[in-house]
Amino acid sequence: MNAAVVDSATAIFVVPTSKKGDGFIGNELTIYNSEYIMTTPLEKQEYIIYKMMYPGLYILAGAPKKGKSWLALDLCMSVANGEQFLKHDTNTGQVLYLSLEDNLLRLQNRIYELTDEPCENLNFAIEAKSIGNGLEEELEKSKHELPNLKVIVIDTLQKVRCSTDVNYGSDYKELSVLKALADKLKVAILVVHHTRKCYDSDPFNMVSGSTGIIGSVDGIMVMIEERRGSGKAKLHCAGRDIEHMELCLEFNNHRWNVVDDVPERQPDLFSFAIHDLMVDEKRFTGSATELCKLMYKHFGREYAPNWMTRNLVQHTNELKTYGVLFTARRSHGARILELIYDQSGDSKNGSLLWVEIADHAGTRSSENVYLPLFEAGDGKNEGDGICSSG
Repeated sequence: MNAAVVDSATAIFVVPTSKKGDGFIGNELTIYNSEYIMTTPLEKQEYIIYKMMYPGLYILAGAPKKGKSWLALDLCMSVANGEQFLKHDTNTGQVLYLSLEDNLLRLQNRIYELTDEPCENLNFAIEAKSIGNGLEEELEKSKHELPNLKVIVIDTLQKVRCSTDVNYGSDYKELSVLKALADKLKVAILVVHHTRKCYDSDPFNMVSGSTGIIGSVDGIMVMIEERRGSGKAKLHCAGRDIEHMELCLEFNNHRWNVVDDVPERQPDLFSFAIHDLMVDEKRFTGSATELCKLMYKHFGREYAPNWMTRNLVQHTNELKTYGVLFTARRSHGARILELIYDQSGDSKNGSLLWVEIADHAGTRSSENVYLPLFEAGDGKNEGDGICSSG
């Protein structure tokens, strides 16, 4: 058995592995201990569609001829123009739509139904190779030519499949290729697919194919029409990094519109609150529990230590822009948090951000400061696990 190599600087274990016969010789298993994962600032994923889409692989499924392509095209145009999609904010970027069931004339007519102005960020293709036979290389080249590419839509999955088998192994293998490509290119790949004819009380069970399709993707959207031709449908969304939601839609002027009231997006103001605290304190060294007590002293509210530590780690780079430097270290077996405020590195030059942005009355009462802390979350559930009550 080969001995593990330990990188003490990053607390990562690299375990050489080998296997006689088919493969694995020379491969290494990299093991990260919990200390490294919990204290290392990692690059945050920026949403493409707030609460609905991040970089990764997604499926949009629905019955044939029910308007999936109209919804996919509207999504592309919304991201390309930086406009809301189904009442959810988008981050502007370049989009590539592989409209593989259309010719140019049909595509032209479809676009003109939605807009009369060309969009520089919106790009199309009507032919593509299949998975494992050149599609990955084509999309990598597209990313090189469109450096701000954020969304690739493949309409439909069947057009790029190289296998005719419908089983778990085949479905998972092909979709995993697209999943790996989305992660590599740091884009969202949305694959348009069909649902089964038979009804199921769980809409996600209606996706055509085996459960390997659902198991391999980061998110899934299933559109179920009330009845054929009604122009009314429900969009069911679920995924690893997105909220589970159901949106009621109506089709009007070739566009699906949300008829529900969608909650207004709440800003993540955690860094603002920590900044304002450190403007007063200048320096803090102690445990997460002690920092929570300090927050209670200043703002009269209780916070959970694990929530506080997580948000400090995940907001480390953002805090730097406000002159707050955060580090975590071990001392006698205990984790010590250190916060230092340096006004020379503060892009806001010491102004109170919470007061400036959210409290026009110019005060910092416990109610005013508690609001952003309560609503700041992990990007999926606002306010998750913040106070002692949960």
